[in-house]
Amino acid sequence: MEEQNFNGQNNEETINLYAIFFKYLAYWPWFVISVIACMILAFLFLRYQQPVYNITAAVLIKEEEQKGGNSGSSPLSAIQGLGMFSMTNNFDNEVEILHSRTLIKKAVNELQLYTNIAEDRITGYNIPLYRTSPINVFMTPEEADKLEAPVKLMMKYTLDGKLSVHVKYVIGEDKEEEEIEKEFDRLPAILPTSVGVINFSKNDSLPEPMEEDIKLIAYINSPTVTAQDYMENLTVEATSKTTTIAQISVQNTDKKRGIDFINCLVAFYNQDANDEKNEVAQKTAEFIEERISIINRELGTTETELADFKQRSGLTDLTSDAKLALEESSRYGQQRMENATQIQLVEFLRNYINDPKNNGEVIPANVGLQDQNLTSAIDQYNAMIVERNRLLHTSSESNPAVINMNTGIEAMRRSVQTTVESVLKGLNIAKADIERQAHKFEKRISNAPIQEKEFLSIARQQEIKATLYTMLLQKREENVLTLAATANNGRIIEDALADKDPVSPKKKIIALATLILGLGIPVGIVYLRDLLKYKIENREDVEHITDVPILAELPRCKKPEKGAVVVRENKNDIMEETFRGLRTNLLFMLGKDQKVILFSSTQPGEGKSFVAGNTAVSLAFLGKKTIIVGMDIRKPGLNKVFNLSRRAEGITNYLADPEHVNIFDMIQNSDISPNLDILPGGPVPPNPTELVTRDVLDRAIELLKQRYDYIILDTAPIAMVTDTAIIGRVANLCVYVCRADVTPKAGYRYINVLRDEKKFPKLATVINDIDMSKRKNSYGYEYGAKYGYGGKTYGYGYGYGYGYDEGNKNKKDKTK
Repeated sequence: MEEQNFNGQNNEETINLYAIFFKYLAYWPWFVISVIACMILAFLFLRYQQPVYNITAAVLIKEEEQKGGNSGSSPLSAIQGLGMFSMTNNFDNEVEILHSRTLIKKAVNELQLYTNIAEDRITGYNIPLYRTSPINVFMTPEEADKLEAPVKLMMKYTLDGKLSVHVKYVIGEDKEEEEIEKEFDRLPAILPTSVGVINFSKNDSLPEPMEEDIKLIAYINSPTVTAQDYMENLTVEATSKTTTIAQISVQNTDKKRGIDFINCLVAFYNQDANDEKNEVAQKTAEFIEERISIINRELGTTETELADFKQRSGLTDLTSDAKLALEESSRYGQQRMENATQIQLVEFLRNYINDPKNNGEVIPANVGLQDQNLTSAIDQYNAMIVERNRLLHTSSESNPAVINMNTGIEAMRRSVQTTVESVLKGLNIAKADIERQAHKFEKRISNAPIQEKEFLSIARQQEIKATLYTMLLQKREENVLTLAATANNGRIIEDALADKDPVSPKKKIIALATLILGLGIPVGIVYLRDLLKYKIENREDVEHITDVPILAELPRCKKPEKGAVVVRENKNDIMEETFRGLRTNLLFMLGKDQKVILFSSTQPGEGKSFVAGNTAVSLAFLGKKTIIVGMDIRKPGLNKVFNLSRRAEGITNYLADPEHVNIFDMIQNSDISPNLDILPGGPVPPNPTELVTRDVLDRAIELLKQRYDYIILDTAPIAMVTDTAIIGRVANLCVYVCRADVTPKAGYRYINVLRDEKKFPKLATVINDIDMSKRKNSYGYEYGAKYGYGGKTYGYGYGYGYGYDEGNKNKKDKTK
């Protein structure tokens, strides 16, 4: 029906930002209190939060070029092609070494970072005293590494040099706590404990003496745990993909401590790298010294034999032919000497490589080998050994990279052994050829004196030893230069520098979060409260449930002295205006000759009798002849509204005996207006449902229509008894009353059932007893709080009232 769209609601809900804003604006004190409380909490949080600074430095990591110019054609190239290892210092590996716990622990032990001392303050965070504490606290790294938990020391140092200490620590796996208190009259001093010895000494490096007694707090942690903490706060990453520059960043509560840590870390990194690089040169030096000692003894023996032979045998000059033969023989003798030297060197290397005790050690290099392939293979093998040892600093033998490296090293070792055997075989072949050629010239001088031939043999041995000795001396000097020329692997190109502002706590972010939280908490509370509400509170709740037209919103009002009629003639107060609006909307919905208006509700206590009675009064003041009929015959409610006697006869008398009872005799004239009559409910019958079902009700309504312009039916709650639905057949319009803060939303949804099943020709609703003080500062108009009162409840064991609270009749209005 067209009238049903009156004051209705669109199917599509729209968000009214203006309404939402003013809804939350009504709770502005909550927002102020919440923001202030959050600001206080944030201030306390920042007061006790230690600032953390970020310290950064940039380090250039050098990458060594691959050793051996002919390595591309060596067997190692095939292994490299399989991706098993790289002969260059891999930048990512160097970054991992810088970030390794082993290296960090060295820096922690060197700087004693496992001991933290701070000034103990009652208000605010403890101020760290790195290198500035008047007292130095020390425990050896070996003892500290055995700690199950940090050792806590509370100290008080006085101006006269006395120190009082309170120590707390735990021992054993059961974490048993022990405490020790000790006073020292002078420093240095030692304190033996169950977990180690703690040393106390003065810090003589302080520029100024103390001005007052100072309280200190110190913690001694395990160096391993401290290194783990520093590793978590340390980042090492490349500045770009095209460079080998690593940016080192660490976060620390003390700027100087962070700078010292980075510098010490880089120093230990260079020291370890240099030690690993010098390992090959050191092994070579040991080999050369050993060979020099042996050759020196052999050379001395040969020279002694030569001197004895010349003294024992006088040698004469050879003939010209013999001299020519001797020259040729001497040339091959030179070749034979060089060949023998190389054979000895290769045999020495073969014995060194095949010795099981040298397995995994680098092979002496740069000892005078002429074969470049063998020299290159040895250099590459040594490089692999060094690379594996560096990986073992940051990983274990079970690491897949180390396993792959071991496989490559074993393959390379076999390749070196094969190359040594191949070179030795080639030298032996060359030796046989030289011997064959020299033998021809030896025949030509076969007639030379036996003494001369023996002399040549001894001289040749002496020359071989002398040449080998000279070469070893030269190689020793070259190796010494190699050891002296080792350069650092990492060079600091940007000194460690701390940021000016701390990275934590971020005051601006905390301030913003505080403001958001301060505003969000009231919003969340209001939203959650609205979400958990199960009763109707305002028009918005009704519009969310149904699109049935809303005739009026009745505010909470003062209870009259008698009855429940709040509409007065020729008055313009809030209740009169509200019911005039209800009356206007009601008449707008009624068609011509439509006179019967039924009032009902979901449950008792929602004020339907109050609304029906005052609507009837308003119609009477309009000059309309109006009668209100008490059709809630189970529990008549008009008696309270119009202050009638409970024993008054009414409609039930007529319905029970229409032949002997005149309905107009049951009607009472109202003292409120001559246009208003009242037909009470009458005595409660034993069969109310059967009474309203009979046709006599239809006849009664027709009789009343002949005298009255409008007939108001005050019925029982329709959701609880069937009487109202049966009575609805005689009504032209049903006004469904709900009460703010009383009617459950789930129960009120029954109005949609009435709408959908078309129980009544026309259907509308009224919201009763709205607390207008809740609308203060909201958008729209404001009724004012001075009309507020609650509702009296009674009837059906549940109770339903008229929009006021009889229990509050003697109390002062709280909403003035």
